Amino acid sequence: MRPVQVIAVSGGKGGVGKSNISVNLSIALAEMRRRVVLFDADLGLANIDVLLGLKATHTLADVLAGTHSLMDVLITGPAGIKIVPASSGVQRMAELSAPEHAGLINAFNELSDQVDVLVIDTAAGISDTVVSFVRAANEVIIVVCDEPSSITDAYALIKLLNKEYGMQRFRVIANMTRNPQEGTSMFNKLNTVCERFLDVTLQFVGQVPFDEEVRNAVRKQKALLEFAPNSKAAIAIRGLAQVVDKWPLPSGPSGRLEFFVERLLRAANDRY
Repeated sequence: MRPVQVIAVSGGKGGVGKSNISVNLSIALAEMRRRVVLFDADLGLANIDVLLGLKATHTLADVLAGTHSLMDVLITGPAGIKIVPASSGVQRMAELSAPEHAGLINAFNELSDQVDVLVIDTAAGISDTVVSFVRAANEVIIVVCDEPSSITDAYALIKLLNKEYGMQRFRVIANMTRNPQEGTSMFNKLNTVCERFLDVTLQFVGQVPFDEEVRNAVRKQKALLEFAPNSKAAIAIRGLAQVVDKWPLPSGPSGRLEFFVERLLRAANDRY
């Protein structure tokens, strides 16, 4: 069984374009023939089906209830990506009975053979849910934009994950930049404060320029890569996907999906 790359996409605050990055990065990876599952973990606001104009008939709650398999609840999005629709919060995950716990691990285990990359679109902020998902992933992408509060909130999230849970490696994407220097400058601001106060390594993945087509795509409930495939932002996201695709895969058993679920449940139980 080959390992699965599990990537959590997060950002300290809302409005940084995190869900758009998650959706379009997933599509770009699928265009590269990767089998991608996008997990909508913004559990309060099911964002992704709205962004893409898709209707979810079932969610993870039905999998936990034992009425549906994970395969039943997946919805197919652009470029063949599979989407796990959002459901109730991680608090529910912390309250699973032993059979539900085993059932969830089996559900993801069934999926293992059919996925290369699992992208988790987390909620904004530093709630327990966000922390649980980020801790369970192999790779963490922090999305920032050019607002003072975006850098401050991203730092707060990184600080919490580093100080409380010993996480040390984070990848950063600058979104909605006005020029190439702006992305580098945003990264440098965040990196400077992190290097000064925390024991972490940040890596700049790249940037996505501000593009009116992103807003137009959202209005039409289409993914940017589908709506305006040759737009500046779409081209940049495809470039980011090339970088992400080269990240090393986890070695050994930890790369298997059931271990992602184990880590997620352990993290949820730590918090409640």
